[in-house]
Amino acid sequence: MSAPLRLIFAKAPLDAATLDAAARAVNEGGTLIFPTDTVYGIGCDPEDTTAIERIFEAKGREPDKPLAIHLAAAADAERFGDLTASAVAVIERLWPGAVAIVVPRKPGACDAAARGGPTVSMRCPDSPECAAILRAAGPLAATSANRSGMPAFTGRRDELDRLVVASLAIITGPTSRGRESTVVDCTAHPIRILREGALDRQAIERALVGTGVEIAP
Repeated sequence: MSAPLRLIFAKAPLDAATLDAAARAVNEGGTLIFPTDTVYGIGCDPEDTTAIERIFEAKGREPDKPLAIHLAAAADAERFGDLTASAVAVIERLWPGAVAIVVPRKPGACDAAARGGPTVSMRCPDSPECAAILRAAGPLAATSANRSGMPAFTGRRDELDRLVVASLAIITGPTSRGRESTVVDCTAHPIRILREGALDRQAIERALVGTGVEIAP
């Protein structure tokens, strides 16, 4: 069984000591397992190449598969990506929420997390606990906190053996969605759903009514 080096079982709202521990783990170059609205993630400073490689190693993740940037607020997105008109529409209608957008990457931003590619995936989870952690620790380059190809960890105590090795894990109980996020390519016209997850196509279409943004078949 793989296990994080240290686990904190916490209740909402997260106290200052828990948030300080999260920020310290990230600021000291570590990796952090944290709750979101979908499944638990493992993340680190988006510009910390060494910590990013630790995430790939812990997960057994394909080396060319980018991490997603997790944000406390939509306003943080412009730090990492150039927002297309369709991305702005998705953000305005569906963030915070269980949808990630793929947009052109800002030159030089989160290069290791994006694996040097021209695009970056970002999302703003709809979870007060996640938002508090992201405000304390900063944006995180992250992916699900399970070994690649294995079931995701959704916060149940009987699933703890799904977690990969990390510097710290903050466990707040089951996530609200229990399924990975939906990923939408906002560089394409019309936009494309790359992975359908917690938010289905119909929900996205309903949210975008009146914006002029269409989804490819």
